[in-house]
Amino acid sequence: MGRGPRAILALGLLFLRLGSHVYTLNGTDPEGNPVSYHISFDPSARSVFSVDPNFGTITLVEELDREREDEIEATISISDGLNLVAEKVTILVTDANDEAPRFIQEPYVVQVPEDILAGSSIAKVHAVDRDTGSGGSVTYFLQNPHSTKFAMDRHSGVLRLQPGATLDYEKARTHFVTVVAKDGGGRLRGADVVFSATATVTVNVEDVQDMAPVFVGTPYYGYVYEDTLPGSEVLTVVAMDGDQGKPNRILYSLMNGSDGAFEINETSGAIYVMQSPAQLRRDVYELHVQVTEVSSAGTPAAQAMVPVTIRIVDLNNHPPTFYGESGPQNRFELSMYEHPPQGEILRGLKITVNDSDQGANAKFNLRLVGPGGIFRVVPQTVLNEAQVTIIVENSAAIDFEKFKVLTFKLLAIEVNTPEKFSSTADVVIQLLDTNDNVPKFTSHYYVARIPENAPGGSNVVAVTAVDPDTGPWGEVKYSIYGSGADYFLIHSSSGMIYTQPWASLDAEATTRYNFYVKAEDMEGKYSLAEVFVTLLDVNDHYPQFGKRVQEKTMVLGTPVKIEATDQDAEEPNNLVDYSITHAEPANVFDIDAHTGEIRLKNSIRSLDALHNITPNGDRTWSLEVQAKDRGSPSFSTTALLRIDIVDTEMQSRSPMAAFLMQTKDNPMKAVGVLAGIMAIIVAITVLISTASFWRNKKSNKVLPVRRVLRKRPSPAPRTVRIKWLKFGRTKAADKFVLREDRPNENCNNNSLGSTPPPTAPAPPPPPSMGPAHWTVPTVSGSLAPRQPPRSPKPKAVGSPVQSALVSELRQKFEKKNVHNKAYF
Repeated sequence: MGRGPRAILALGLLFLRLGSHVYTLNGTDPEGNPVSYHISFDPSARSVFSVDPNFGTITLVEELDREREDEIEATISISDGLNLVAEKVTILVTDANDEAPRFIQEPYVVQVPEDILAGSSIAKVHAVDRDTGSGGSVTYFLQNPHSTKFAMDRHSGVLRLQPGATLDYEKARTHFVTVVAKDGGGRLRGADVVFSATATVTVNVEDVQDMAPVFVGTPYYGYVYEDTLPGSEVLTVVAMDGDQGKPNRILYSLMNGSDGAFEINETSGAIYVMQSPAQLRRDVYELHVQVTEVSSAGTPAAQAMVPVTIRIVDLNNHPPTFYGESGPQNRFELSMYEHPPQGEILRGLKITVNDSDQGANAKFNLRLVGPGGIFRVVPQTVLNEAQVTIIVENSAAIDFEKFKVLTFKLLAIEVNTPEKFSSTADVVIQLLDTNDNVPKFTSHYYVARIPENAPGGSNVVAVTAVDPDTGPWGEVKYSIYGSGADYFLIHSSSGMIYTQPWASLDAEATTRYNFYVKAEDMEGKYSLAEVFVTLLDVNDHYPQFGKRVQEKTMVLGTPVKIEATDQDAEEPNNLVDYSITHAEPANVFDIDAHTGEIRLKNSIRSLDALHNITPNGDRTWSLEVQAKDRGSPSFSTTALLRIDIVDTEMQSRSPMAAFLMQTKDNPMKAVGVLAGIMAIIVAITVLISTASFWRNKKSNKVLPVRRVLRKRPSPAPRTVRIKWLKFGRTKAADKFVLREDRPNENCNNNSLGSTPPPTAPAPPPPPSMGPAHWTVPTVSGSLAPRQPPRSPKPKAVGSPVQSALVSELRQKFEKKNVHNKAYF
C-alpha cells in the first residue's frame, strides 16, 4: 500500500458574499493518484462552506455574522480513494460594520426642577454597537442642537442644560430632546458606511415656588345700585398661585380706597358694600386688593395687587352682553388637547361680559349649560363687567375618544332685578388627540388548532388589538414571547401568527403550545393576551405488534390475545381493529376486532373436531393477523401467529403438565421456577436448624465438639412429600404436592437409572435427637393431586401427555446447552 496524500492549508477570511471563493486546497499524492477534497463541520454547527471535490475550491454557502459566530471549526480532508488525511482547522471571521448602535434602558424620562442651574447634568443615555474597532465606537449628539436648551456630551452621552438657559414650568412643562447615536463607520461589502440610531429623552419640568399670585378675570368692575342693601356682595376677585404644580393657600385684603364703605372676605375674595348707597359720597371707588400666598410653613410668601373699580348706579335698562376682541359676540371657539391638567385656564378664550346698568341692576350670575362637571366659570357673580374665565374641573371627562367637540352655553342672567335680563353665548371646544390609551386586544385569550403536519410558515391565528388614539399613536405593533413561542412568528402589523419556516410540529411530542402576544404603540404602551395552539393529530403512525412472529398456547375453550399499539396521539388514529387475513386451515378461529382476542369457532368444542379439520393431527395452527387503525388514510400491519391447542381435560388432570405446556417454548422458565422452590426449602431448613442451635446454646446444653467419622449408609429409595407453597389462605393449592421421583442423569422421569441425589449439610443436632437426613428434591419433580389420607392407593407416575411434554422440555433444554457450549 502506498503512502497517503498530503494537504497544505492556510485560511484567512474577510466579510464575503454568498458564492465567493474563499480558498483553494492544494494536495498531492506521492504515487500520482488523483485526489478528492472534502470539508465537514460539527453536527451542531452550520455548514458555512463547501468544497469542490475535484479542484479543492472552497466556496461560501451561508452568510457570515461575526457577532454570532466569530470562529468556525471545520475538518478538511484529502483522499486518493484508499487513504484519507484529515485535519481540523479554525477559521477566524473578521468584523464588518454591519451593526447599528442600539440604545438601552429606554424610554428615557427624567424629572427636573425648573430652577436647575445652567450646565447641570439632566440625564445620561447609553447606546451599544456590537461591532469592533471604529464600527463599534459610539458618539452622541442632538438632532436639533440650535433649537433646544440642552447640550449633549458626545462621548459620555450626558445631557446637560446649556449655559445661560433656564427652564420655566409655567411656559413649558415638558421638553422632548432627540438624541442621535452614531458609530465610527467602517467597511461593509466594499463601501464605507456609518450607522446611527435615535432616542427621545422626555424632560418633565417640576414646578417650584417662584411665581407671584395671578388674578383671574381682570380688570375688576363692581356696581352698587341705589337699592343695594348694606352687607351685599358687590363682586368677587379671584387669584391663583402662579405655581400651578404646587400652589399655596391664598389670602385677600383691602389696602386703601374704600373709606370704610367696603370690606373683603380674606378667603373667598368677595367684596361687600357696608353702607347704604345714599351714604356713599363718591360715584366711583378705586379699591386696591392685595393677595398674599401662605407657605406650607404658615408664613407669608409672594404677594400681588389689583385695582378694583366700583361704580354707584341706579337704572336697569341693559341686559348682560358678551364681548370678544372685536366687539359683541355670541360664539367662541377654541382648540385644545384632551386631558389638560386639573385647574388649567382656557387661555384661548377671550370673553368679556358687561351689563351697562349700575348697582344691583348690573349684577348677574354666570354659569355654563352643557355636560356637567367638566368646566367651571369664574367669576360666577358679576357686577357690571368682568373677564370670563373657564377653568378645567374634570380632566378625565375631556376625552377625545368620547367627544371630538364639546359645546356649552355660557349663560349670564341678572340676579336681583324683576326683569331678569339674560344673554347666552356658544362656547365650542375642538379637542385634539393625545396618546392616552393603551392598545387592547379583542380577547384575553386566543385559541387555535392546526394539524401537526402543517408546513412551515402556515397561518395559525390572527390577533387584533385596537388603540382608540388617532394618527401614529393609534398604530399597533405586535410581538410574541414566552417558552412556547419558539416555533411561531407574528406579523408586526397585521397580527397574523404563523409557524416558523423551519418548524416541524409533532402532536405525539407536544400537543399544545401557549405563549403571550404583546400589542404596543409608538410610546411603549402595551397590553398582553395569551395564545393557546393545539396540534391536531394526523394519522402518521402504523400499528405495531410486539413481535412480527408470535407463538401462543391456547387451552381449549379459552381465548388467546394478540395486541398491537399505535403511537398516534388521538382517537380514532390510535384505535386498532384486528382481523384474520389468512389462516391454515381456514374456518377454525374467530378474532374480536376490538380486543384482539382469538377464539375457536363455536362449532369446534373438542380436539377431535379439530382433528377432523386437520387429518394429519398437527396441533399447531398458523394465522396471519392484521392490525388496522381507524385513521384517514388508514394504516395496517400484519403479524404471524402460531397457536398450540391443549385439551381442557388434560389441563385439569395435571397442573404440572399444564405448566410445562405453557412454558415449553421457554424451558429456562420451568427450570427457574423449580430451582426457586428448591432454594426456598433449603432456606427454611437452614433457618430452623440455626434457631435450634442458638436455643440449645443459650440453655448450656451444647455437647463438646467431637469429630466422628462414620460411613453413611445408602438410603433406601423413598418418596418425600412436600406441601405445595401456600399463599394467603388459598385452599385450592392444598390439592397439589411436589412428588420427588428417582433422579437420573437426564433429569427427567423417563429413565430407570438411579443415582443418589446430593444431600444438604445437616444442622447441629440437639442432644436428645439423632442425626437427621434431609433429601433435597431435584428438578425432576412433578405436580400431582394430593390423595385423601383414607385412600392409601399408590399414585400413577404420570400420564403419557405429561411424559411427552417433559421429554420435549428436556430436548429443548439440551439443545440450548449444546448451543451455549459451542458458543463458549
